[in-house]
Amino acid sequence: MTLVYPVQSLAAHPPRLSPAYKSTVKRSPSKPLIPMRHTLSELTGPVYGHETVRENDHDLTVHGKGEPIGERIIVHGHVLDEDGRGIPNALVELWQANSCGRYVHVVDQHPAPLDPNFTGAGRTQSDAQGYYRFITIKPGAYPWGNHHNAWRPAHIHFSVFGHSFVSRLVTQMYFPGDPLFPFDPIFNSVTDEKARNRMISAFDMENTKPDWALCYRFNIVLRGQSATPMENS
Repeated sequence: MTLVYPVQSLAAHPPRLSPAYKSTVKRSPSKPLIPMRHTLSELTGPVYGHETVRENDHDLTVHGKGEPIGERIIVHGHVLDEDGRGIPNALVELWQANSCGRYVHVVDQHPAPLDPNFTGAGRTQSDAQGYYRFITIKPGAYPWGNHHNAWRPAHIHFSVFGHSFVSRLVTQMYFPGDPLFPFDPIFNSVTDEKARNRMISAFDMENTKPDWALCYRFNIVLRGQSATPMENS
């Protein structure tokens, strides 16, 4: 399985250069890209991490010595192809800030507390129908220095791997009704409104667990006219 999106869907994905998102100015290519054919080794291996998924890797709330701080949530959905068919055995990884908007990373030094019981990273494998499920903590917004008073909306990063090294797609999941949407150049770098809205999860009352956790559904469509926007850079 190689996770690629076709030419007709590229307009729905964020461009490599988006001037309002300042770091893309420095990192986007200044010359035309040179296509390179994938070699047999790139297309056939290695299997990138599927065999190392552990039983509780999908539950980010049990990796510490106690309960993490914040609102427990369930995030689930399906990894789908352009015809709505589930993609089985996809490696789905996520990473995120904690409930205070802080990442466990040396670069993140903004004045918000770290949570010793929350690493902000998890992984799982989709089942035979393409279904995946995570238990985590709802992330907080955080400042990021792109422009005056710049804040990122609450979001979760998703990575989807197929069974070869080059078959990785990365996207971000947002939460419905976030007031920071109009002010975020990363979210708005996807200029197609319908495509942009496909990055927003749906509140899922039916699968909310009473007295325990709210639930959000986020389907990841890999290609086609309804593809979830994926990062190009």
